[in-house]
Amino acid sequence: MKETQNQADRYVVIGNPVAHSRSPAIHAAFARQTGEAVQYDRLLAPLDGFADTVRQFFAEGGYGCNVTTPFKLEAYDMSDRLTDRAEAAGAVNTMWIEDGLIHGDNTDGIGLVRDIQDNLDTLLEGRRILLLGAGGAAMGAMLPLIECRPDRIVVANRTAARASDMLEAFAEAGNQYNVELWGGGLDALEGLSEDEACDVVINASASSLQGEVPPVPGFLLGPDVLAYDMMYGAVPTVFLAYAAQCGARTSDGLGMLVEQAAEAFYNWRGVRPKTAPVLAELRAALEAEARAGN
Repeated sequence: MKETQNQADRYVVIGNPVAHSRSPAIHAAFARQTGEAVQYDRLLAPLDGFADTVRQFFAEGGYGCNVTTPFKLEAYDMSDRLTDRAEAAGAVNTMWIEDGLIHGDNTDGIGLVRDIQDNLDTLLEGRRILLLGAGGAAMGAMLPLIECRPDRIVVANRTAARASDMLEAFAEAGNQYNVELWGGGLDALEGLSEDEACDVVINASASSLQGEVPPVPGFLLGPDVLAYDMMYGAVPTVFLAYAAQCGARTSDGLGMLVEQAAEAFYNWRGVRPKTAPVLAELRAALEAEARAGN
């Protein structure tokens, strides 16, 4: 964690591609708001050169970095110290130097939880959650979701075996927090009854990137349900459009993006920025992009 200095300390988001990243705008807003001396840029790493890029950045005086696609697993491997949530996720999206060591964290899941509970005013304790997908995004979300003490988390994935492996990996945490964990293939959703419907449905799969609607029965997306997609854009994802047609309350993952960035900023600076004004600014920018595209 870096203490406040007068000169600007360097931070970057590393990815490939990375030109589309909104992280520089988010962290610039955090820096203005908190008075922290932060310079934040994008850094493109070769697909076969992530570790070298990170080492060079730190050797040249960089203090910390965010990590995006496709390097989160490599970031995990090269971190000397991992937070519990990074270890549970098996991936790192936030790195910094402390005591000469590379520290790695995964702030995606806590960003999701804070967006749902704080920004969307939906407490997760005692609720039933349906999590679509069992890849990296879902893995990053599981421990923070379990720590909210919901009644149940159902994991549904295209490949049932992958869902089973994920549930096994988090079985101990589920027992610790008294959370029921179960799931399987996406086809198993058809066998659920209305009594087994969930309060929150989170799409952590790649379906929105592929323009596909996950096969979620309409009765699981009624008016009392929050349908949340980790993806975001100028227009609603196909999953959110489908959920809205079914009557669900909907939200994209823009708030998750801002909240995970705020947690990274806290790791680096020891200061927690206010996210509401930054989220409102980004939402307005997205809406302007949508209007410009029409």
